[in-house]
Amino acid sequence: MRRGVLVVLLALVTLVVCGPAAPASTALAPRLDRALRVPAVDPSRTAALAVDLRSGSVVYSRNASLSLLPASNEKLAVAYATLAALGGDHRFETEVVGTGALVGRVWHGNLFLRGYGDPTLDQSDLNALAKKIAGWGIRTVDGAIVGDESWFDSVRTGPGWKPRYFIGESPPLSALVVDRGWYRGRTSTNPALAAASLLREALEARDIRVANRSRVGTPAFESMRLARDLSPPLARIVRSMGRESDNFVAEILVKQLGATLGARGSTAAGVRVVRRFLLEAGVPLEGVRLADGSGLSRLDRFTATALVALLRAGYADSELRGPFVDSLAVAGVDGTLKSRMRFRPARSRVIAKTGSTSFASALSGFVRGRYVFAVLQNGNPVSTYWSRRAQDAFATILAGRP
Repeated sequence: MRRGVLVVLLALVTLVVCGPAAPASTALAPRLDRALRVPAVDPSRTAALAVDLRSGSVVYSRNASLSLLPASNEKLAVAYATLAALGGDHRFETEVVGTGALVGRVWHGNLFLRGYGDPTLDQSDLNALAKKIAGWGIRTVDGAIVGDESWFDSVRTGPGWKPRYFIGESPPLSALVVDRGWYRGRTSTNPALAAASLLREALEARDIRVANRSRVGTPAFESMRLARDLSPPLARIVRSMGRESDNFVAEILVKQLGATLGARGSTAAGVRVVRRFLLEAGVPLEGVRLADGSGLSRLDRFTATALVALLRAGYADSELRGPFVDSLAVAGVDGTLKSRMRFRPARSRVIAKTGSTSFASALSGFVRGRYVFAVLQNGNPVSTYWSRRAQDAFATILAGRP
């Protein structure tokens, strides 16, 4: 199956180099060209590519190999690599382990809340863990509740982020985060400690007394599992990440790839895994630089050619197609496209990933069953209003074709 994807993508690269190969291209190209001519968007820093899914022919190409900031279109690479690596049914684990022993109703020792990178962990999950601990008959813990976030490194942000992105665009990154770090009316800068404190409160609500204050650490010796929680399936997590353009989830998934398939749970290790899966899928990576998972980094670069190839790889893979395509927002219906392209012919027919920062705007996706496309626009800054007008007009023209 992977070999078939590679053949398709190699054909796409050839088409981009050789140019349009069908009469429909000449009919569409001038209209698509006009759609991209808007004020406050530099045409020399605009890239676009549209390919007919039925014939494989390029219907429009402008600066397709130009290396540009992708904004949140970076998340397409994360969605593809994570689904390909782990599968849509994969679930992330959180567990409580004890060091010490249970004597009567007293746990002599500490209880460790160990996080393994579940970005969806919330208070209801902690309540369920507390219930399972109570099921052991424990009524006192003479040690502490300790938050263990060692599955990932301790770096809280992505490389190349503006300082205001910390908390402003994403909670602190950690392998152990509950309710996206929300604790006592604010986002905690120490999410593992906040998580341990919340579990202590959940235990105390069940009349289990904990003697010592919560802290962060790792077990120093052999431990026993007392309770376990599983996340929703990965396909559901990726769907929410893509449709809502969730920066935090994207970054956690990248670190998860590093921890699971790379050298460590770091952003750098994770993006190396993402790059490996893109290479295996035949995505041309000339001009592509992966720095983080969300697209917030000003170090990221993508080309329209690579984005279209990536989309086609996900579409061509029968195992990935469902969850990968389902991660795209639907024009006029939901996600980041709910208020855009609200009328026919684009409404419901255009499904795509949006992207927007001060310096980049992007839209890449499909016109259902007919076209795959990518539009990247950069500036210093780039006009959000006019770039989106151009993207929507471009996609709407494609959607109007029979």
